[in-house]
Amino acid sequence: MFKRKKPLFFISSNNTISKIIVLFIFIIQLTSISYSQDIQFSQFFASSMYLNPAFTGNTIQHRWIGIYRNQWPSIPGAFVSYSFSYDHHLSDLNSGVGLIFTQDKAGSGGLRFTNIGGLYSYYFQINRKLTVRMGTKISYTFRNYDQSKLRFQDQIITGSPSTIEELNEGTSYPDFNVGGIAYSEKIWIGFAVDHINRPDQSFLNQETDLPIKWSIHGGYKFTLDEGDAKGKGGTYLSPSINYKAQGKWDQLDLGASISKNVISLGFAYRGIPFFKRYKPGYANNDALILLIGMQANKIKIGYSYDITISRLKNNTGGAHEISIIYEHHRKKKRRKRFFVPCAKF
Repeated sequence: MFKRKKPLFFISSNNTISKIIVLFIFIIQLTSISYSQDIQFSQFFASSMYLNPAFTGNTIQHRWIGIYRNQWPSIPGAFVSYSFSYDHHLSDLNSGVGLIFTQDKAGSGGLRFTNIGGLYSYYFQINRKLTVRMGTKISYTFRNYDQSKLRFQDQIITGSPSTIEELNEGTSYPDFNVGGIAYSEKIWIGFAVDHINRPDQSFLNQETDLPIKWSIHGGYKFTLDEGDAKGKGGTYLSPSINYKAQGKWDQLDLGASISKNVISLGFAYRGIPFFKRYKPGYANNDALILLIGMQANKIKIGYSYDITISRLKNNTGGAHEISIIYEHHRKKKRRKRFFVPCAKF
């Protein structure tokens, strides 16, 4: 499951035995393949281009998106993630272009992940009701940590401020993702494949390939109340699903939102797929998610809170997430088209 684990090798300790254990775990984690290292957002449709590059340009003309996540704030050195993106719809070319910046910081040792990428999508209509979009993302990733905040075995034994351990303080690599979606005015389904080139992310002088991550997602938009003649004041229910897997780990997100006028309310579940159980005695559940969204003119604002229901429920403080979406367009004649009917939050 994609439940993010506390990076134990960055926990501070004043006890010698604890420091040796921390060092041991640190070396083990650096020399093994790191599964499920990707950032995850509860409001995954607010961070649509991070979810799937095929969403690039699925807007009127200009769109700016910012999303912030603070996961497990009660644990020192927990996960803090950001993503900022811009995309533009090119109606004359049936295309969309965009830029995205994503960063994640975890642990007391300042383990940092930074990704900067460019996105492109192309769409075409199968018939009057069905449209297909395909997209790609080409990016570059930087991973580093603050070695001065770590303590190694030789430092503990000798009391020296320096260490003889030879570790790269950072690594970088190119990354390639692709995705596609098919949608009508009511239903949509998509897929995304990340890390196609399986880049080497090791801090040591040995190869540690990042496993391919793939995901399938979709949803439906039910009309509960059509509103007035212009479609204003309508009430809509939008259930959604997102299944993703990386290496031997996978996760299922199920949710739904109901929207009326400028307000949206949502509820979601995150955990291991119901039909799987990896180890007897371990619960499949990770979190329940509460969401609220508001739209005013060109701005959409969303807030979500993760209620931890796993074994960590009494220690994490949950997770807070805020998203802001701003859409802008120039007043000019545009070809009629419809957008992917995703949840507003």
